[in-house]
Formats: sequence, C-alpha cells, structure tokens
Amino acid sequence: MASVSVLTTSENELIGASLELRQVLDAVQLVAATDSTVLIQGETGTGKELVARAIHNQSARRHGPCVKLNCAAMPAALMESELFGHERGAFTGACSQTTGRFQLANNGTLFLDEVGDLPMELQPKLLRVLQEQEFQRLGSGQTIRVDVRVVAATNQNLWQMVQDHRFRADLFYRLNVFPIFVPPLRHRRGDIRLLARHFVRRFASRMNREVSQIPEPVMSVIEHHDWPGNIRELQNFLERAVILSTGPVLHLPKQELSGLFEDRTSDVTRTLADAERQHINEVLKQTRGVVGGRDGAAARLGVARTTLMYRMHKLGIQKG
Repeated sequence: MASVSVLTTSENELIGASLELRQVLDAVQLVAATDSTVLIQGETGTGKELVARAIHNQSARRHGPCVKLNCAAMPAALMESELFGHERGAFTGACSQTTGRFQLANNGTLFLDEVGDLPMELQPKLLRVLQEQEFQRLGSGQTIRVDVRVVAATNQNLWQMVQDHRFRADLFYRLNVFPIFVPPLRHRRGDIRLLARHFVRRFASRMNREVSQIPEPVMSVIEHHDWPGNIRELQNFLERAVILSTGPVLHLPKQELSGLFEDRTSDVTRTLADAERQHINEVLKQTRGVVGGRDGAAARLGVARTTLMYRMHKLGIQKG
C-alpha cells in the first residue's frame, strides 16, 4: 500500500497517497527552498491556496508575513491601491495614508490568487515590482523598496489569455518561473477515501457527533462521483452529511442523491437501509433489546427513543 502524504498548513491539509499528489508535494519542497516566483495552476477547489501557504511555511521566509490578495474579488478601481497603497488625498475618499499588500508582505510572501483577473493596466506595474522590488504609492513620488516573494495562482489558462491579448506575455513569463499544477480530484480518485474519512472525523469532532462509520456503499458512491467542485465540493457535501447523521453511521444528504449520483440512487438507498438495519440490530443485541433509558439502544445510537422506534418500524426490526 502506498504511504499517505500529508501537507499541513494550519488546520488545512492536502491529504493523499496518489502519485499525482506526491508530485505536487515534491515540487513544493523543491521550490520552497528558493526565492523563485511560483505559478500554481488548477481548477477551482483543488487546494491552490494550501499549496501557496505550504511554500511559504517551508521557506526561509516562514517567520515573515504571508499576505493574500484575491484579484477576482477586488474592484479594478481599487486594485492599484490594494497592491501599492496610497497617500492621503491621492483620490476622492483617500482620507489617510494606506499601506499596500506589497509593503505588508515585506520579508515574506505575497500570494496573488486568481492572478488572471488582474486588470491589463496594472500588469506592467506588477511586472516592474517583480523585476525591481520597488514601487510608489498612489499620490507619492517616493520609491519604496521591498523584499517580497510572489506566489500566484489561477484556474484560467494564462497562456491562452496571452494568445487572446488579455494577459501580457512578459508578465506571464515572469510569473511562470516555476509552475505547479494541482490535479483535479477526478484524476486522483485513490485519495477520495482518505479525504472522506479525514473530513468526516474533522466535522464530527467539531459538532461533537459520534459519526465514525462510512458504509462501503456510501464510500463507493463518494469515490465514483466526479466532484466538479473538487475538494471544496467534497468537503461541503460531507459537512452536510455529518449534520444529517444522528448516529455513528454516516448518512448522505438524500435530497441530493438523485442529482449527484443519478441511476445509482436506488441501489445506494437500498444498501444504506441494510447497513442501518444491521447496525441497529447489533446495538439491540448489546442492550438485550432495551430501547430506552440511559443504557438503552437509543442512548448508544445518540437518538431519541421515539426516533429509534420509528426507524425500527420502517426497517422491519422487531424489539424482542
């Protein structure tokens, strides 16, 4: 069995045993020891920000700041001020001096997320800072020098944007010094089981739930879905599943089964019922048929007595 690779950044992790993930982790370890600019590419939800933070945390700059700017979330009119700062009175509403992200990231790392959304008019200014490590605040003639390592990320095809004249070729080459591609989840299906168990444990612990079992039919459904939203979609789906699971067995959000898993729904639902029936029977055997009370089956399953009685009736389980 392949060893499990874990890349940890605070409470967030890239987990897996696949060759695809191992290649990403090897690239992170290799480039982190340098000050080279990195371009992380991959679909939305694949964990590009985790990779960026791991590069910072494994670098000689790890004791310095790691500052993020999402270029897609920032209005174009404010982007230059966010990057470089501004002086008081530089424009209408500039009531005080503001420090930009480049200066905040001095002696550390600046993570430019969704860099493909950077306005064309700002791209030459970003290129100059990358080359010269200096800039001027809006409304100021004073040059500020910084020591910043830039890590950029995008879910767009920047080279195609260059061909379409929507991204500067010289900036692309300057950002693409060391490219890292983060594969989508459908290309590393062998990691889905590990990720599913990890997320269920995490959410169960946060919610103080006793969800500890993922039936094989449930795991099979999770493993064979394409997850177009990648790890982010899988994580959110499993959080909902844990919320809906009142006992130790994970229950999928059934209202989503038909949309997500189509013709597998009836087989999965039927097998889930079998798994639930078997588990309830095992607990009833342990309590010698006692349903209520402090040591009864309902208490052990973490559900109300009336809820358990209803489920037993639905599943055809006899009390005695």
